[in-house]
Amino acid sequence: MKKFINTAKKSSALFTLGLLLLLWEKGVSWYEIPAYILPAPTQILDGLLKHHQLLIYHTSTTLLEAVAGLSLAVILALIIGFLLHNLRVLYTAVYPLLVFSQTIPLIVLAVLLPLWFGWGVLPKIIIIVLVCFFPIVISFLNGLDLVDPDQINLFRSMGATKWATFKMVKLPTALPAFFSGLRISATYSIMAAVISEWVGAQRGLGYYMTLQQKSFAIDQVLGAVVVICVLSFIMVKIVDLLNFLLMPWNRNQLVR
Repeated sequence: MKKFINTAKKSSALFTLGLLLLLWEKGVSWYEIPAYILPAPTQILDGLLKHHQLLIYHTSTTLLEAVAGLSLAVILALIIGFLLHNLRVLYTAVYPLLVFSQTIPLIVLAVLLPLWFGWGVLPKIIIIVLVCFFPIVISFLNGLDLVDPDQINLFRSMGATKWATFKMVKLPTALPAFFSGLRISATYSIMAAVISEWVGAQRGLGYYMTLQQKSFAIDQVLGAVVVICVLSFIMVKIVDLLNFLLMPWNRNQLVR
């Protein structure tokens, strides 16, 4: 029964997507909208097929930046989250700064960091880390706070060390919240990479979109948007797969 319901939901989503694309296609034709303003889905698909090699070339750069930045963000979030949870003095001093860092507009960082660190890959990875770090560390901290105190007291009464208690009680409890934040950051990583490439780059989907926009090749710009959406979707599904593999006790909830 659950499989039937899941299949029905997927079919409904595909039907809705197909209907929207059909209305888009027919609307462009009926109202004779120029391609340099709004191309039809078939024109976008044609542009994707014609320029697929160039798109692959730029996509590889954006994907590499996103994966590198997201990986560093995960490592930093786990380390800092662990320290903030166990050192309340550090939590009081650092947590407000983490919140304040999110008030800085992303485009400002995209402009300033290349001036400070050059026009290579480094400033782009730094931007991705800054964007992806916050949702992960906040979700991780919230998950650690959800641990049942009775379980901690039970482990301590049995002589478990703090590290053993963290590894066997706190971390498994915090993993669902951690993956929720990681799922959000996975989509942010592609977006942050593209925005950083808009400001200054020699490769990447953001750079490709900037060139095509200046040439009024809107079909190719929207083709790059399609690639960005697909990449974001794949990143989320990879996180879901890791969630499924690392939390076997929570698989029933993931299948729903």
